[in-house]
Amino acid sequence: MRKSIFLLLIIISASAQGQVRLKLAKLKYDGGGDWYANKTALPNLARYCNQQLNTNFDEDDEEVDISSPELFLYPYVYMTGHGNVVFSPSQAENLRTYLEAGGFLHIDDNYGLDQFIRLEMKKVFPELEFIELPYNHPIYHQKFDFDGGVPKIHEHDGKPAQGFGIIYEGRLVCFYSYESDLGNGWEDQSIHNDPESKRLEALKMGANIISYAFTQYQ
Repeated sequence: MRKSIFLLLIIISASAQGQVRLKLAKLKYDGGGDWYANKTALPNLARYCNQQLNTNFDEDDEEVDISSPELFLYPYVYMTGHGNVVFSPSQAENLRTYLEAGGFLHIDDNYGLDQFIRLEMKKVFPELEFIELPYNHPIYHQKFDFDGGVPKIHEHDGKPAQGFGIIYEGRLVCFYSYESDLGNGWEDQSIHNDPESKRLEALKMGANIISYAFTQYQ
């Protein structure tokens, strides 16, 4: 496991030097939920990070199956959707191994995901719970400061946006943005007609998540 993390750090270091073009990926899962939502989100986030963080991300819309060994090729994996999610035992095991080995999962509730993903993540880490991250957590204070935590991008039920995490052996392996809709804010402006100020807020928070995921080992 330590070796896997070490190899991941080598990849990150190489990317910073422009030797490797890393990719961000959307997680494909079973259950019938629309895992494929937010088609333009990751390309726009990758582009923004390349501009603001001097990263070298590929800006294509990548996807990876939760059961695939290719999951381990992506240091950051994005999961979204509105509905049902089902992890088989082998899929839950693959996802846990990926996270234990240094991978990072960002779950972004696109409205309606919460009741399903909480149950399924218990299959991945039955001994752990989602905890709400305090506003002083480093993920909110990377290049950009979010003193009130994860920003509210889209309104649904009048609930506040919240950021939860799963912490494994002292490391945040999963960040869960709830009632926020960050991914919708990352999408092309023409899709949701969000004000540019909201899109920028979402992209800045996304850049913070990426920055934290790639530097928390240091």
